[in-house]
Amino acid sequence: MTLLDEGLVRAGASPPAMRSEPAGRSAEIAVLDRLLTRTRAGAGGAIVLWGEPGIGKSVLLAHVHDRAQGFLRLHHRAARPESDLLLAGIHGLLRPFTDRPVAPAATGYAAAEVAPDRRDESADRLRTGTAALSLFCRLAEDRPVLVVLDDAQWLDRASADCLGFVARRVQDHPVLVVLADQSDPSGRPWEGVTALQVRELAEGPARQLVTIVDPSAGAREVDETVRAAGGNPLALHETAATSPGGRQHVPAGRPSAGPRMRRAFRAGLDALGAPARLLTVLAAAEDDGDLLTVRRAAGASGADGAAWDEAVRAGLLHVDGCRVGFRHPVVRHAVYDSCDAELRRHAHRALAAAVPEDSEARAWHLAAAADDRDEAIATLLEHAAGRARLRGATTTAARALQRAAELSPSRAEASRRIGEAAFTAWDAGRVGTAAHLLEEAERLSPSPQAGPHGRGLRGILELARGMPERAHQHLTADLDRAPDRDTALELGLLAARAGWSAGRRDLQDAALERLHGPDLGADPALLATWRDDPASPAPVPSRDDLAARIRAAPPGLLPPPPLVLVWDVAEPAREVLQSRAPRLRRCSARSRLADVLVRSALLDALAGRVQEAESSAVEALALAEDLDADHIASEARNCLGRLAAVGGERHRVAETVERVLATSLPQGFRALTAVAYWNRGTAALLQDHPEEALDDLGRLAEPGHAASHPTIALLACLDTAEAAVQLERFEIAQERARVLDAWARHTGAPWARCTAHVVRGMLGGPDGEAAFRAALDVPGAAAQPLVHARARLLYGEWLRRGRRRTEARTLLAAAAEAFGRLGAEPLRRRALHEHDLTGLPGRSAGGTGRGLLTEQERRVARLAAEQMTNREIAARLRISHRTVGHHLGNVFAKLGISTRTELRSNGERSPARGAGDRRFSPDR
Repeated sequence: MTLLDEGLVRAGASPPAMRSEPAGRSAEIAVLDRLLTRTRAGAGGAIVLWGEPGIGKSVLLAHVHDRAQGFLRLHHRAARPESDLLLAGIHGLLRPFTDRPVAPAATGYAAAEVAPDRRDESADRLRTGTAALSLFCRLAEDRPVLVVLDDAQWLDRASADCLGFVARRVQDHPVLVVLADQSDPSGRPWEGVTALQVRELAEGPARQLVTIVDPSAGAREVDETVRAAGGNPLALHETAATSPGGRQHVPAGRPSAGPRMRRAFRAGLDALGAPARLLTVLAAAEDDGDLLTVRRAAGASGADGAAWDEAVRAGLLHVDGCRVGFRHPVVRHAVYDSCDAELRRHAHRALAAAVPEDSEARAWHLAAAADDRDEAIATLLEHAAGRARLRGATTTAARALQRAAELSPSRAEASRRIGEAAFTAWDAGRVGTAAHLLEEAERLSPSPQAGPHGRGLRGILELARGMPERAHQHLTADLDRAPDRDTALELGLLAARAGWSAGRRDLQDAALERLHGPDLGADPALLATWRDDPASPAPVPSRDDLAARIRAAPPGLLPPPPLVLVWDVAEPAREVLQSRAPRLRRCSARSRLADVLVRSALLDALAGRVQEAESSAVEALALAEDLDADHIASEARNCLGRLAAVGGERHRVAETVERVLATSLPQGFRALTAVAYWNRGTAALLQDHPEEALDDLGRLAEPGHAASHPTIALLACLDTAEAAVQLERFEIAQERARVLDAWARHTGAPWARCTAHVVRGMLGGPDGEAAFRAALDVPGAAAQPLVHARARLLYGEWLRRGRRRTEARTLLAAAAEAFGRLGAEPLRRRALHEHDLTGLPGRSAGGTGRGLLTEQERRVARLAAEQMTNREIAARLRISHRTVGHHLGNVFAKLGISTRTELRSNGERSPARGAGDRRFSPDR
C-alpha cells in the first residue's frame, strides 16, 4: 500500500478500482498517457483539465490515477468550506506525511515548512512554493510522483499559488501535476501551465454511455436522452438512469437537469463573485439570449465589465455577436435550476425592467418574479398567450394561460384561464396535459354552469382516445353551452361523428336533428352528407351543388372520409383538407394537423393515390402516437392497412388489424373495427381465400356484430359480392346489389351505380354483359380508378371465359396497366395471367421474352434473381417498393415465369395464377 493509499484509508476513503477507458475521451487520454510516459522517463510536467460541471474531468483524473502504477500518488479534492483556510489544499495533499518521518531529514524539513501550523497569513509565497517543490522532487528520487487535485476552483489562494509555482517548475523532475478546474486557467494561479479543455461527448460515445447506464432503452429513448443532455456525461447518466417504467419524455425546449447536475452547477455559480453570478443567472433567465437586454439588466444591477470577464472565463457563458448564452440548453437550465430562488426573482425583475412594457417577455419575467397572486400580471400573460396563439406558438400560449391561472386571485378567472389552457394544449398536441388541465379547471370552477364548458374539449378528448358513445354524451351536453353559433355547429357535427363512429344511427341522427333548428341554421345539403341511410327523407342536392358546398365548408364541417366517399365528393373534400394542412403546420396545431392528414390519407388511399396516401398516413401516425391520440393512430393504421391489402402485403395487413382491434374493440369504435375487418377481408380475397374473405366481409352488415357498420359495409360491397360469387353464395351478392341500387338511386353517386352494375354482371344471366357494359359507361365512374379497373378486369375475365379473347385482351391489358399505377399487385398479376390465357401473339409457351424487357425491368430482374427483397431492390435503385413490384410483375409476365428462383435459369413458363375455377362464368 502506498503512503497515499494508506492516507486515504485513514481518511475513510478508498482508492478507485481499475476502470475501463472512458468512452469518447481517446484524445484526452492520449495526452495524459504521454505525460505519464514522459514522467516515467524522468521528465515531468503539469496539465490543467478544465470544463463545465459534469463534463467528465473527475473521470479523467481517476483514469490517470489508475494508469500511474509504480508512482507515488498524491490526491486531494478541494472543498468550498476550506477555500478560506490558509494552505488547506497543500495540507490535504501532504496529509500522509505530516505525522511521521517518511524520508531523509531534508524531506521531513520541507514537509514541516509547508505544514499549516508553521505558516500564517504573511507567509512568504516564494518560500512556500520552493519548499513544496523541494518536497516533491525529494519524493521523486525513489519513484515518480503523481499529484492529482480535483475541484481546483475551491483551493485557498495560498495553496493555488503554491501549486501553480510547482506546476511551472517540474519539467526536469519525474513529477506530474494534474489539476481539474471549472474555469479557463488564463488569469488564474496556474496560468502558463498546459491547459486542456474537456468538451462534450460526440454523439457516438454519448449513445454508448446511455445504453450502458440503461440497457433497456430503445432507439427513441436513446435519441431523446442524447439530444437533451448535450454531450454532458453527468446529464446523460442522470437522464438515462431513470427507470424504464418512469422515464419521462424530454421536451425539445426544456432538457432536464438532475439533482447531481444542479448541485454541480450550484457549486460552479458559488465559485463566482456575486456580480458574475448574477450576470450568469440573468443570461439563463433570458430565453432569447439577447445580449443587449442582458447588458441593460446587468448594468442596472451593478454587474460591470469585470463581471463579464469572470463569467466568460468560468466557461459557462458564451458571447457571440449580439447573442449571449450557453453551450447547450441543458447547461442553461442546470444554471437556472441550481441558483437561489431569490436570485432568480431578482434576475427576472431586472430583465422585466430592461424590455419594452408591452412585450410578451415582460409579462413572463414579471410572472417569474411574482411570489403571490396578481391579477394585473395574469392579465398581461393572457394577452401574451393571445399573441403567441396568433403566431402559431400554441405550446407557449398554453403555458402562459396556465401560469395566468396560477396567478389569478379569483377562482372563476382561474378556472376560465386554465380551461383555455387545456384547449390550447390540445391544439398543440399535448393530449395528456390537456386532460389534466381540464380536470383542474373543473375542480376550480365555482359551479357546473361556470365551468370550462362550451368548447367541447371533454368530448373531443374522448373522441380522440376514448369511447365514441361517451364522447357523444359530452358533446351534446356542451352543445347547449356553446358560446357562439360556429362553435355549436362544430360540436353538433362532432357529436354526429361520434354517433357514426359508434355505428349508432340513432345517436348520429339525434345530433344532426339539433342542428336543423332556427338558431343554428346549418346547411341542409351539407348535413345530408353526414347520413348513410338511403331511406332518409332529407333532400339531396345535385352533385355539382354538393361539391360546391363542400369546397366552401371549413374542414371541421366535413363528414368522415368514408361518408365523403360514399357520397362521391372525395375530390372537393380533399382540396379543402389539403389547403388547410400548411396553415396548421405553421400554427403548430398538431392535433388538428394529425386529424386533417389522416382524413386526406384515407381519401387518397381509396381514390388510388398510393404515394400521397402513404406519406400522409405515416406522418399522421407519428403525430398521433406522439399525442397519445389512439383513434387517430388507428385511422392511420387502417389507411396503411388498406394500401397493404390492395398491394398484396397480407402480413402487414395482419399487423395493422391486430393493432387497430386492440384499441377499437374495447372502446366500441365500430367504424375503425369495420375498416380493419374490410382490410383483412380484401387481403384474403386478393390472395384467393374467398372463405376467409367472406367471413370478415360478411360481419360488416351483420346486426349486432362489433364490426357492423353501414357506411363501411356499403364501401365493401364489391369485395363482399365477389367473395360470395366465388363461393356460389349468390343470395349475398344479390343482397349487396340491392343495397348499392338503393344508394345509387338516393344519391346518384357514380361509384355506387358502377359497382351495382358490376355485381349484377358477376351474377351472370342473360343481362350479365349488359350490366358490365353499363358499369363502364357510367359517367364519372373513373374518379374511383380501382373500382373502374376492377370492372374492366371482371368483364375481361367474363369475355375470356366466353372465348371472346380479342375483346377480353383489350380490357385486361387496360386493367393491368391501371392496377400497376395503383400498386394493386395481386390484381395486376391476375389481369396479366388472364391476358396470357387469351393467347397473346408472339408469346409461345416455351419461349422467353427477355428482348421485351425494358432497361429498368432488366435491372430489377437481375437483383431479384439474387434473391433480394422488393424493399432491398427499391433501396438499391432508389425507387419505391411498390414500383419494384410493378416492374417485377411485368418481368414475370413477359418471361412466362412465376417465381424469383426461375429468374436464374429463365426456365419453362409457369402460370402466375390458377385457373380460377370458382370464378363466375359467362353462362352463370
